[in-house]
Amino acid sequence: MAEQSRRLFLALWPEPALAERLHQLAGEARRECGGRIMRRETLHLTLAFIGAVAEARLAELLAVLGQIRVPRFRMRLDMVGYWAHNHILWAGCAVPPPALLQLGADIRREVAAIGLPASGPPFVPHMTLLRKAHTPYVPAVFEPLEWELAEWALMESCLAPHGADYRRVAAWALD
Repeated sequence: MAEQSRRLFLALWPEPALAERLHQLAGEARRECGGRIMRRETLHLTLAFIGAVAEARLAELLAVLGQIRVPRFRMRLDMVGYWAHNHILWAGCAVPPPALLQLGADIRREVAAIGLPASGPPFVPHMTLLRKAHTPYVPAVFEPLEWELAEWALMESCLAPHGADYRRVAAWALD
């Protein structure tokens, strides 16, 4: 019998007010460029996607992630971007905070050190707003959104007919 595994990733989750504003922005963008809007409760910023992790490796993963220390930081979501190759419309920051880049690098390093995959494309901090968008979107007015980061989380992605549902496995406070 095959060992049970979980589909895992590490992410930052916006507080409800920020998630609501991002969801509104996604709704405005969808009217102009089509696509599938992300559900408000699924909006997040992926730090690293690990993929299938055997249940027997979970304690080891939690131990190395628990050693990561990064100070609290603020992020300013001040731009909307579009990737034509995969039709993704996203919100991000023109200048990512150094602590965010450090957190992403530390996570990838620690996960790789125990032989789990956490590589992939270069880390581009963003929050997906729409999938299958037909065109870029330039908001008439875009007030930058301030985000105070206090924690990061290990999440499980559970595929369902309506899309993915996410379950929190563990979380760590930023110092």
